[in-house]
Amino acid sequence: MAKDAVVSDELSKKFSTEKDTPYLRWVRGEGLDIIGAHYVRNLRTVELKPWARRGGRGVYINHEASRTSNDCYVCEIPPGKKLEPQRQLFEEMILVLDGRGSTTVWNDEGRRITFEWKAGAMFAIPLNCWHQHFNGSGQAPARYVAVTNAPPVINLYEDGEFVFNTRYDFKNRFNGEPDYFSAKGEQKGLLLVTNFVADAVNLPLISAKERGAGGGHIRFNMAKGSMNSHISQFPIGTYKKGHAHGPGAHVIILSGEGFSLMWPEGDAPKRYDWEVGTLIVPPNMWFHQHFNSGTAPARYLAFKHEGVAIRNTQGVPRAWISRRLGVDQIDYADEMPMIRKMFAEDLAKHGLSPRMDQAYAQELADLPPPVARTG
Repeated sequence: MAKDAVVSDELSKKFSTEKDTPYLRWVRGEGLDIIGAHYVRNLRTVELKPWARRGGRGVYINHEASRTSNDCYVCEIPPGKKLEPQRQLFEEMILVLDGRGSTTVWNDEGRRITFEWKAGAMFAIPLNCWHQHFNGSGQAPARYVAVTNAPPVINLYEDGEFVFNTRYDFKNRFNGEPDYFSAKGEQKGLLLVTNFVADAVNLPLISAKERGAGGGHIRFNMAKGSMNSHISQFPIGTYKKGHAHGPGAHVIILSGEGFSLMWPEGDAPKRYDWEVGTLIVPPNMWFHQHFNSGTAPARYLAFKHEGVAIRNTQGVPRAWISRRLGVDQIDYADEMPMIRKMFAEDLAKHGLSPRMDQAYAQELADLPPPVARTG
């Protein structure tokens, strides 16, 4: 995706009515704002508004590049309170940002289970199940961030009664299994099939050398949903390879300190500093790169729509494959010269030096030949 092409007001007005959607009208009807940003410094402190239908406070945070595929919202449960019960014909993945509490999930058949959570927990709501969140503290609010695929569902049906009040149990998704949210899981390569992660900050990861810098990685399929997610971590003094992919990845910093660069091809990179709680949403096919400039390993969670992972015929995401093969990952050997200089300067602020020599050397063993230039 190239940089945004801004046209004349005369031309844009001809399409202005098409920019509004049933989904946007629904959010306005909820009385909430949409922050049209691809960067929020801290989800734990972003300003919220009363959310009457849910009985808490909330805000939507959605960049134009992802709003038609998936969305993101932050919700807060007041001390000693609970949210109103809800069901929905779209999927939802949740990360608890602050606080502790519990959630009850049930279906129309009356099968009901309750599980507890605290900050750092991650789980998914089974499709069309009733669910209700409870704050376990009488003194402090509980806050979570969620990513859903509500936009295409609401835009398709344009019928709130159908989306939020259809009686149907997807028993293959949830049938009241007592251990449904027990943090069990089945590992399939990089993919962990599970419905609940008790502590995303400390979950063991799998080596993923293809992403560079000796980092760890794990991918999730939760509640048999079509959306997906992953956690990546990289050591002190290292950074990930730059890459591009489709829209809808909501990157949430779980631990560490550093910065990211983002840019459409042909533009200079822009810098976004991050801390625990930062949200970064790379626009469609913008290159982006994450750097650990702090004194501890850095870890992030990406909640995504499957459309993010444009894949080759083998099922491998193109963002994992070298640009030298005509795909979407920038090898260290081909990155912009300013990258290493900027990183070294940032580390020096903490009295650190880059630890990238091994990553650079390991890459060379499997590096494809440079793409031939023509013209």
